[in-house]
Amino acid sequence: MNTKIEEIEGKYIATLEGEMDTAAAVEAEEVLKPLYNSGGKDVIIECQGLEYIASSGLRILLGILKGAKASGSRVVMRNVNDDIKNVFKLTGFINIFEFE
Repeated sequence: MNTKIEEIEGKYIATLEGEMDTAAAVEAEEVLKPLYNSGGKDVIIECQGLEYIASSGLRILLGILKGAKASGSRVVMRNVNDDIKNVFKLTGFINIFEFE
């Protein structure tokens, strides 16, 4: 699992690549922790290379969303493949996240 954050044009871009299983989610959370308080900047979660996400990964994304909304920011899921989008549908997260 590769996870990185960049700040581009006043937005945070978090790139997720590989499989975010339970073990990988622990490492990913350390990298993504600064996004829990985005300071009013929008957050883009780039998922083009994301192949799998476990419930622990969904919990991390939910934490980012809660923090962003509290500061008036948006969280946008970008380039989510059909398998990952299906996980969001099954969990009901499809209704609380914004997708591009």
